This record gives sequence, C-alpha cells and structure tokens, in this order.
Amino acid sequence: MYSELNNLKVVGLAAAVSGTWDSVREKSTEDEAVINKFIRTTGVEGRYSASPRQCTSDFCYAAAEKILKEKNIDRDEIGVLVFVTQTSDYRLPATACVLQNRLGLSTDCLAFDVNLGCSGYVYGMTIIGSLLMSTRSRYGLLLAGDTSAREQSQIERRKVGHSAELLFGDSGTATLIEKTPSEPILVSSYTDGARFKAIVSPFEGYRNCDRPEAEVPGTRMDEIEVFNFATAEVPGQINDYMKVLGTTSEDYDCLVLHQANLMILKRIGKKTGFPKEKVLKSLNKFGNTSSSSIPITIVDRYGEADEDHVIHALCCGFGVGLSWATIALPIHVKDVFPLVHTDDYYDDGYPRGEEAE
Repeated sequence: MYSELNNLKVVGLAAAVSGTWDSVREKSTEDEAVINKFIRTTGVEGRYSASPRQCTSDFCYAAAEKILKEKNIDRDEIGVLVFVTQTSDYRLPATACVLQNRLGLSTDCLAFDVNLGCSGYVYGMTIIGSLLMSTRSRYGLLLAGDTSAREQSQIERRKVGHSAELLFGDSGTATLIEKTPSEPILVSSYTDGARFKAIVSPFEGYRNCDRPEAEVPGTRMDEIEVFNFATAEVPGQINDYMKVLGTTSEDYDCLVLHQANLMILKRIGKKTGFPKEKVLKSLNKFGNTSSSSIPITIVDRYGEADEDHVIHALCCGFGVGLSWATIALPIHVKDVFPLVHTDDYYDDGYPRGEEAE
C-alpha cells in the first residue's frame, strides 16, 4: 500500500542509550572462534544495555527532551504523540499517556502506543503523519524504541539460554514532525501475517497465558525464515518504490535499513544498487535495536556532523509481523542531534519485585 504525506517535515531527530556498553567479547561465554564468527556474520561488536530499572520510555523521554529543549518548542503545540515499541512499561495504560505527562504536553494531545518492532519506525511515520494532516496541531512527536537486550538478560537470569542474547541492544528515539509547506512524502507498507511465527513471543500474553515449563520464555526467531524474507521481499519493495518515484540510488545520500544483521544489510544494498559506502551501519555499536534502529543509525552518522545541508535518506524497516515499509525522508543535518546517554529512570511509586532490583 502506498500512502502520501503532504506538507510535513522532520525537524528534529534524537536518540538515547544508557551509559553501559557491553562488549560481545566480554559478555559471551563462548570460545573465541564462535565469537569471531558471530561478529563477522552479524556485525555486532557490542551494545548498550538498560539498567534493571530503565525502560524504553526512559530513553524516548530523554531523546524527546533533547529535541524540545534544543529547538525551544512550545509543548502546547504538540497535538499527537505516538509511542512505537514492543517493550512498553505496562500492560495498561498505554505508555504514551504517561509520556504525555512526563514531557509536559497539553492534555489537548492524542497519545497512544503501537505494538510493532523492526518496521515500526516507518509505520509510525505513516500513522503520525496521517494524524497530523487531519488535525489542527502544528507538531507531532514519534517515539520509537525497545529494550530487547533487557528482555534477553531476564531470560538469562532464569537460567534459560537464547541464541539472540548478544544480538539486541537497548535504546529509544524521538522524531519531531512539523506541519509546514513541503514536498509530498511517499510511504510503501506491506504485511504478511501468514508468517507471524517467524518472530513471535507466544506465551504469557492473553492467547497463551501460561508458559509450559519446557518452553523458552520471551521472543523466538526463525533466523533462516527471517533472512529469506528480508533478502527477497525487502529489495523488491525498495526497487519498486524507487521506480514509482522515478529515482535511483544516485538520488539518495544514504540507505538506512533496519539493522537486522550485517549479512542482510549487504545483500539488500547489493540488490538495490546502493554502493556499500551509502548503506549506513550502526550494528557494531548498538546491535539490533528493533524499532529505533533506523533513527539511531541516522543519529550515529549525522548527530556529530558539522554540516549545513539536507540529506535524502531512503529508509526501510522490516521484520516482526511479518511487516515491511519504505520511506524517503529529507532531513537537515542540523536537526539531527548528538547521541544522548542517560541512566535516569521514572519512579512511578509502585513496589518492585525481586527480579527487577
């Protein structure tokens, strides 16, 4: 499905992580040959890990605060807040409601969560853009992130092994969108729910409330199925998208893909005609950061850049669902802020269990 977003512009982009970076070589208990193969195939050398009391919302809050303070935005003019995550603070209410209050936004604000992962940033842009177009609000705030490494560390504490324990990282991002005269933005989105079991957390929800003792907790992934999906469906979509726009890889400064693993990035880059220097990578620093991997990769590349120009980034997210989506975003480099490090967390006043300490 193609969607057109009119008179909207990204005017702020920020990302936040903790102050704790874990090296794969130090974290893994495998022998050196196994570690070397993991790094070579995934591209992950380490990742930032949330503390036991940090949630995804804490990183998104810090990223949003960075944008709002640096740009001196009137918070009453933010009328839409969308929080995209698979690791929300609560089963209910929506974490977006809590973030609306923490950020000091007006009660005249539409706020809700979206349960999506790897494709979530592009899907989120479609949602928030469409809402802004149909409301009188000037600004919308898209918050996207996940603390998947924290989930894996909890699994590890339960004495259950998991092959993805070293792949995922924790982070949160914020994107400020303004309603202002600008060129249309086209989004291409697809879903194939027949393959939902390729990435799934089947237990301890409402469908299967109780996890059988023999079953592994948390998320499970069919790595072969995901690889085949990403290297077949995604390049086709990107090529079709460029064909519709009448563009080629030469018209973009960079290709920003969901940071699934290095082999997938290389394969997609080759199939879409992008030279390797244009395919941005941040896996080595952050690991796979799910819904925040596209914006945090842009922050990693341009957040510290002393440049005064607009970049044209072709972005594609793909994964859980299975779902995939592509968007071409023009972003001024000066609106991309340096990476934020924070160890702060929100104390909601509720008692905490032993595992969370």
